Amino acid sequence: MKFKEEWQLLGWYERFEKIVCVILSLVVALVILCALYKLGFHLFHLLVTHGVDPLDHKSFKTIFGMIMILLIALEFKHSIVKVIEKDQSIVQVKTVLLIAILAISRKMIILDTKAMSPMTIFSLAAVLLALGMVYWLMRERDDRLSDITDESD
Repeated sequence: MKFKEEWQLLGWYERFEKIVCVILSLVVALVILCALYKLGFHLFHLLVTHGVDPLDHKSFKTIFGMIMILLIALEFKHSIVKVIEKDQSIVQVKTVLLIAILAISRKMIILDTKAMSPMTIFSLAAVLLALGMVYWLMRERDDRLSDITDESD
């Protein structure tokens, strides 16, 4: 179906959701572009003017943390675009869980273990484990549901 035909089939709330998602997508794209510019500028500044070794542990964590932020933002934008392009009316919970897992993983990667209390590190690990288990359970459920639908066809 063409866009105009699809648009006419949507109710007023579905249209509202699509418009909000388009605006959010543009805002997130702008944020990603700004972050990418800042990452490039920061990398150039670190490597060329300061002569920082990218393999230095602290520099590596800083650079890798910035790259992870961009990946998280891209995944977030992708989840919004899926709502716009497909017949989904809301952002999928699995996608939100995946973004949360990425964000906490980023935190764990750039974590300064000497500055953090063991309880904080344990808490982050527990949250990461819990999110991973919920994501796995949701995937298992979706796989079972798709197997049932495949068998009925």
